[in-house]
Amino acid sequence: MLDRMTKDPQAPRLARLAALIADETRAACLLALLDGRAWTAGELARHAGVAASTMSEHLGHLVAGGLLAQERQGRHRYVRLADARVAHLVEDLAAQVSPDPDRRPRNLRESSAGSAMARGRTCYDHFAGRLGIALTDALTSRRLLRQDTGFALTEAGLAWFEDAGIALHRTGRRPLARACLDWTERRPHLAGVAGAALCWHALEEGWCVRIGSERAVKVTATGERMWADLLGLDTRTLR
Repeated sequence: MLDRMTKDPQAPRLARLAALIADETRAACLLALLDGRAWTAGELARHAGVAASTMSEHLGHLVAGGLLAQERQGRHRYVRLADARVAHLVEDLAAQVSPDPDRRPRNLRESSAGSAMARGRTCYDHFAGRLGIALTDALTSRRLLRQDTGFALTEAGLAWFEDAGIALHRTGRRPLARACLDWTERRPHLAGVAGAALCWHALEEGWCVRIGSERAVKVTATGERMWADLLGLDTRTLR
């Protein structure tokens, strides 16, 4: 008689996590919150096309499951992704189910939004799309970033961030540099502390600005000059 195998104690937790994500409305919320900002329940309800009461129930499950954090301001409840680990989980899953290349946009608005997202967007707290790939390639070609044994900033890379005035706040267990698979380019872009710092600095200094209601960003005229000066990067192709 075969001995009964001991069940892995992580199995129930993994099953609960999978069940949390395995709902189209909750998945839509998680993807929307990859922009790194806090959303109200009403905004998410409109985004997902469901009633406010339905969204409130879904958000309760996601908060209780540790995927979202919430805070209240007056009458409004704001939610955001709990931390970078949740964002990475959603990003990695989304990369495995990238849009069907044979699917055509339903209208001009959808086509324009898709093109803007492909050119440049935020992926939680770092840049993605062609902008993210271009920045990653420029850092690598200048030997500021290594990709041969996983993503890692070189000594020259650390000095580059310091000289550019981009602070690297290394706290907790988050890696300094991390590869994140880009679901439109199918190549890795820079994430981690360095990716977040680069994105935050560029948005704060006006090198890039958010456009539309999605995660899309565009490079400003100031940004074109700064990326050219700092990395020799011609971002005019991303207009």
